[in-house]
Amino acid sequence: MILVEALIAKLIFATVLTIAGSLWIDKLYSRSKELTFPDEISSRARFRKPTIFIALSCLYMFGDLWTMAAIFLLVLMTVTDFEQYMLFDAMTLPLALLGVFYVWQMNLNVQEHVAAALIGGGIFLLLAVLSKGSLGGGDVKLIAALGLWLGAEKLISVVLIGTIIGGLAAVLMILTKKKDHSSYFAYGPYFALTAIYFLLK
Repeated sequence: MILVEALIAKLIFATVLTIAGSLWIDKLYSRSKELTFPDEISSRARFRKPTIFIALSCLYMFGDLWTMAAIFLLVLMTVTDFEQYMLFDAMTLPLALLGVFYVWQMNLNVQEHVAAALIGGGIFLLLAVLSKGSLGGGDVKLIAALGLWLGAEKLISVVLIGTIIGGLAAVLMILTKKKDHSSYFAYGPYFALTAIYFLLK
């Protein structure tokens, strides 16, 4: 009986967060003048709520309150990057702030995590400049925020695994002609989803 009640509570919680998260995304879209697909918001969001609900329902059985908050933000960022190729400061900055509190709360090595954020963010900033648009400012901020959460070793793993999986996905899309070589490709979701794995590991 207790397990059933816990399951129902989790599903209700996931439902509330799904609705709140989707409304938040819509509000961010309405305020942004830099959307990649401003005329396709509805069509590209048709699977948004089921995706968020399923992800939160599956993931919210693990982790502490800090981790669950981070997962919520990372799931929403995955959605916005897939839908509009955008990672909003309104999500990446709270993720970074939560990372600072998480490191302090868990008595982790503050210097290591801050160094991971600065070095990781700095490298991605350089890559963003050199790639001339292939990586955006949102990717840079996401990596810096993940450095605060994960530290150097796990951040390196996130970048390597996310890049490999994202690269394979890009090749698949090119082969199936859903994208061509000149198309922009969102790597943020692959970094975010890989980070969720390491947060729960």
